[in-house]
Amino acid sequence: MNAATPLMVVDGAGVVVRWSRRAREIWLRSDSEAVGRTALAMVTRDIGDSGSGEDSRSGPLVIHDVDGNPVDLRVQVVPLSDGLVAWGVYEADPGDARHGMPTAVFDILHANTHEAFLVLDPALRVLSVNEAACSLCGVTADKALDRPVGEVCRLSRPQEFEDLLRAVLADGTSVTDHTVRLDPGDGSSRERFVNVSAFPLRDARGVVVSMTDVTQSLRSKRRLDALGSVRERVGRSLDVVTTCQELVDALVPGFADIAVVEVVDAVVRGEDPPLSPLGRDIPLRRAAFRIEGPVDRAQAHPVGDVRAVPTPTPYSQVLSDLRPRTVTLDSGAPWLDADPERARAIRASGARVLLTAPLALRGAVLGLLSLYRVGPHDAFDENDLTVADELASHTALSLDNARRYTREHTVAAALQRHLLPPEPPSRTAIEFAPLHVPSDVGAGTWYDAFGLPGARTALAIGEVGGSGIDAATAMGQIRTVIHSLAALDLDPDELLARLNDAVVRLAQERAALPSSDPLRGQPLRAGCVYAIHDPLQETCVMASAGHPAPLVAHPGGLVEVPQIPTGPLLGSRDGPPFATASVPVPHGSVLALRTTSFPAPDGPGTDPADPLRVALTRLDRPLAELRDDVLYRLRDTAGLRDVLLLLARTRTFPPDRVATWSLDFEPTAAATARHHARDRLRVWRVGEETAYATELIVSELVTNALRYGAAPIRLRLVKDTTLTCEVRDAGGAAPRLRHARTADEGGRGLFICAQLSHNWGIRYSARGKTIWTEQTLP
Repeated sequence: MNAATPLMVVDGAGVVVRWSRRAREIWLRSDSEAVGRTALAMVTRDIGDSGSGEDSRSGPLVIHDVDGNPVDLRVQVVPLSDGLVAWGVYEADPGDARHGMPTAVFDILHANTHEAFLVLDPALRVLSVNEAACSLCGVTADKALDRPVGEVCRLSRPQEFEDLLRAVLADGTSVTDHTVRLDPGDGSSRERFVNVSAFPLRDARGVVVSMTDVTQSLRSKRRLDALGSVRERVGRSLDVVTTCQELVDALVPGFADIAVVEVVDAVVRGEDPPLSPLGRDIPLRRAAFRIEGPVDRAQAHPVGDVRAVPTPTPYSQVLSDLRPRTVTLDSGAPWLDADPERARAIRASGARVLLTAPLALRGAVLGLLSLYRVGPHDAFDENDLTVADELASHTALSLDNARRYTREHTVAAALQRHLLPPEPPSRTAIEFAPLHVPSDVGAGTWYDAFGLPGARTALAIGEVGGSGIDAATAMGQIRTVIHSLAALDLDPDELLARLNDAVVRLAQERAALPSSDPLRGQPLRAGCVYAIHDPLQETCVMASAGHPAPLVAHPGGLVEVPQIPTGPLLGSRDGPPFATASVPVPHGSVLALRTTSFPAPDGPGTDPADPLRVALTRLDRPLAELRDDVLYRLRDTAGLRDVLLLLARTRTFPPDRVATWSLDFEPTAAATARHHARDRLRVWRVGEETAYATELIVSELVTNALRYGAAPIRLRLVKDTTLTCEVRDAGGAAPRLRHARTADEGGRGLFICAQLSHNWGIRYSARGKTIWTEQTLP
């Protein structure tokens, strides 16, 4: 106490009998206003029993002045020793921390009795504790007093917590909402988490600690976070293995310390999952694994390993009855002997509890989820089991979507593979080396190469927008139309114009589908390059429909991109007309038709990042080796987009297998033409039957040119894999195949030619027309 004179004297009935000058200054009351009145009229509650000795009582009082305003005052109540039944109320010594606590502290203690409170001295020993704190820490009040707070509360990290409280004492700054973990006293109990706030007492006389048990709220938050993370992150990829990795990444760390996902191997390939119970011989693929810590010894099997689940184990039981379960990982559990590798990994990781749940959908088993916790007191409870079952159901649905996607695109890739032509055989004047690196989803890319009359070769490459079965089917339709139009011997620009009309009609059919069909909302667009190589002219005439132009590598080392007028994409109603460009391709040149997955160089230089252009700078290699060089230089293409490349090396057509004659525009021209043809076919050693048919064809075609065409007339025979006969004149009239009546004297020329040949057609140019026929050679 700081004064020998009491502030007031109170008798046994609690009535003030003596009033001091210091009391008048504090309470702002005169003697007449105070003496004779009860002391409780000036405080809010009775005096507590927390004195420093057996014969003294002291405690906090909330004092009010005459106007009712609270007065901050530390007091001590002591019984008087003069034989009277009276008490002396003294002003307490500020140096006594035990009796000098501000009344605000006790306001908190009494107003918030549901919270745990501890009052600590500067040495962080417990001065006072309420019943809630005793219950939370599992101690009684008499055993808590004068003990270090770390021992009373059994903190998991006492040093870290004490450093925090010392900082509060040193800085005088309060700390709120700091979460700490309390280790259970009983080894079988679960750990608890409390939210701690610490408030310094005035003049660094101690610290008040408030603790609220947040174990259940934190566990609920952990479960909700796990569910939210799985819903947000799992299922973004339509890939089975990636979906499994998304799941373990969403659960570790946080909900579990170790997560393993195993998937039925057939599901990874897109096949239908087996029904439960899962057979003992059905293999599972370890698709994903994650641990918060070293991985070396914690894995029973590496990711990608495929094997059946040993039985009987909790894993096999889950796959049998489709019920999740928790298992305490006791080293003496008999089921561990059935799976020694997994038992070794469990011991190495220190895992103490397992939660395993089936990844199942509509009774079909897709896989197995296994979650482990390492903490000695961090067990899975029934709420965790419910959450695991829910997140396993969500993952199973995502896996089934990915499986269906994989199956659909496996079918699409197979369809595309069957619709693409086999490697085109090399011809007399051109050889091929195609390269196809398919994507994982299947696509509508295609290439083609086929012969045309006159030793010419048609080359095409293109892409249909989109992916999957629909794109592959549209590709097959477009490729069929190209073959049909090519049989008419159209120029590239004319062929693309008619092909565009066909694609527009296909797009209209797609737009007319029922509104419930998702294909209706997908526009049909395609790009294409169509080129015709003529070895007799050593040129390549090409046209583009919204597709990159081919690269042309010349024997001298120059690699160029021809300036082809690019028309609109196929399926477009508007846009500029298609146009052609003629590119010289002498002997030894290489044409490179490519999809858009390759870079599109513009200038004549060599870009080191362009694998195609770099490879084409060295043409002194076999074409297959050049193609492989391009493949080895490709980067970041696997699984993303189709990579398609068609390399074609031109060669000189043998001059002794071509014969050309200019014919006079006279009636004798037909006989002269037959004579030339007979002599040449004899030199070429063409069979007698084929030679006789060729003479008739030549005679009929020249006769028609004389009758309906215009000078000059030219006859050309080309012996390649087939025998081509061409008659060109300057007339523009279009001949047609007629079926003459019995009495008609003419009109059978083209009919005879069609019967004697396996193919015929008409090709127009600015200088007239050419009628041609093709005959097979034995």
